[in-house]
Amino acid sequence: MRSVLFLCTGNSCRSQMAEAIVNHDLAETWQAHSAGTRPTGSVHPLAVAALAEIGIRHAGQSKSVDEYRQAEFDLVVTVCDSAAEDCPVWLGRGTRLHIGFPDPARATGSESEVMDAFRQVRDDIRRRVLAALQATGPSI
Repeated sequence: MRSVLFLCTGNSCRSQMAEAIVNHDLAETWQAHSAGTRPTGSVHPLAVAALAEIGIRHAGQSKSVDEYRQAEFDLVVTVCDSAAEDCPVWLGRGTRLHIGFPDPARATGSESEVMDAFRQVRDDIRRRVLAALQATGPSI
């Protein structure tokens, strides 16, 4: 079983969705965790709703990257869309990879438009992150 850590700033949307999707879709080969440099303390309810729409129940918690400083991961993936968002730097062990996504929590518009932003990020995470993990060999 390989392990992956998804890092973001707030650990409330993108990294949480990535963790849940990997633990659901690749449970036989990967164990996913997520953390943030400035965790919000909660998972965004629209991230949970977007996951539920595709049959994934997620009861994750927003956690600090400090909880994982001593842990070893096969892969550490940053998911912030731009460096301006203060995407964290991983100082621990593990191969580093960046796969950026826009922050759906910053979406504006009607309730439907905001929910669509969460769906788009969810679907993009599912496509791009799963492809990246499946493309890695038995040992990274």
